[in-house]
Amino acid sequence: MGFYAVLPYLATHLGSGLGMAGWLVGLVLGLRTFSQQGLFVVGGALTDRYGPRPVVLAGCALRIAGFGWLAFAGSTATVIGAVLLIGFAAALFSPAVESEAAREAVRHERDTGAPRAHVLALFSAAGQAGAFLGPLLGSLLLLLGGGFRAACLAGALVFVAVLTGHARLMPHTTPVREPAQEPTPPPAQAQPPAQQSAPDVVTRTAQPARSSWRAVFANRPFLLLCLAYSTYLVAYNQLYLSLPVEVERATGSQAALGWLFALSSLLVVVAQMPVTRCSARRIAPRTALVTGLAVVAAGFAAVPLTPAGPGGLLPGAALVVLLTLGQMLLVPAARGLVPDLVEDRHLGLATGALSSVSGVAVLVGSAATGALLEASAPVRWAALAAVPLAGALLAFTLSAGRGGKEQGTRAVTG
Repeated sequence: MGFYAVLPYLATHLGSGLGMAGWLVGLVLGLRTFSQQGLFVVGGALTDRYGPRPVVLAGCALRIAGFGWLAFAGSTATVIGAVLLIGFAAALFSPAVESEAAREAVRHERDTGAPRAHVLALFSAAGQAGAFLGPLLGSLLLLLGGGFRAACLAGALVFVAVLTGHARLMPHTTPVREPAQEPTPPPAQAQPPAQQSAPDVVTRTAQPARSSWRAVFANRPFLLLCLAYSTYLVAYNQLYLSLPVEVERATGSQAALGWLFALSSLLVVVAQMPVTRCSARRIAPRTALVTGLAVVAAGFAAVPLTPAGPGGLLPGAALVVLLTLGQMLLVPAARGLVPDLVEDRHLGLATGALSSVSGVAVLVGSAATGALLEASAPVRWAALAAVPLAGALLAFTLSAGRGGKEQGTRAVTG
């Protein structure tokens, strides 16, 4: 909620409020995305090293500072500094929170038998509730005459509450470290004692970091999951790229776009838990992932096949509903598969890598799919449908994962 109270209004503030050129507004927004999504892997690695609690608290503190800075930033340099700080703050606390949520979901599944997807679905529904309420808070402040500065300070206050809540409620946990191998003692009198400590330090600190990255990025099943999940995010990004074009083609303006975004958020808030309760005990995570990607593909295929109907919005609405339904199936399943594919001591790094790899794929995929906007409608929507279908084929090669009917889960330490 704190994030969405500010960011939807940033572009207008930069252009109309500060008089920035369009290309510079785009650059600032791109830098914010890169400093967040692209650096998730850094936050994940720090989570594995220091534990989630200090990383979450540091990220929340930086987000408060970033929103406070942005509220008073008046030059290009200060705005860029503020948005980079806001993005990097999320790169710290998001993978830390997500990895700890996944770890606790596995532990809850082990202790109670309740599918882990229930916890992860609640996590997604809460995020969408914030995505729905945040813009309303920002709009209210703007209508009351507070302006963009008031929205930034309100976002900062929300994160003060987030920081306080995590400081009080988040458990103190010890990071799960890879045991360091003791160096072989050198022959007596080979070196003076003062020279023997340096190699020992290198062995104890640098080697575990190298082995962690190698264990995650050489893990073929996990990389396949990253690629499959990336196709979903490329598809989801079409809500910001292809859907506006479709709405303007159908209605002559983009005025109805906000209603379609609100429909997506409300669907997740209302239906995420029922959908997950229905699927988690009946199908394995891999099946939910494959099915969700297939439903997303059906959403794109439905656009040229759906009659325009009242206001010409039915094709766009069909896309939003099916894409959101697919999201509700596949996102908890994908997050629930990560603890099955990587060791627990690498869970933070893997969670960050899932987002960072997907962010790179979205960057590349957006350029490719943007080129399709000039193609004929059947070609464009068929090509977009092929992206999540390819992800479904990749996901089908993964292990089934621990579904609701397979209650034996590995013990999680840390």
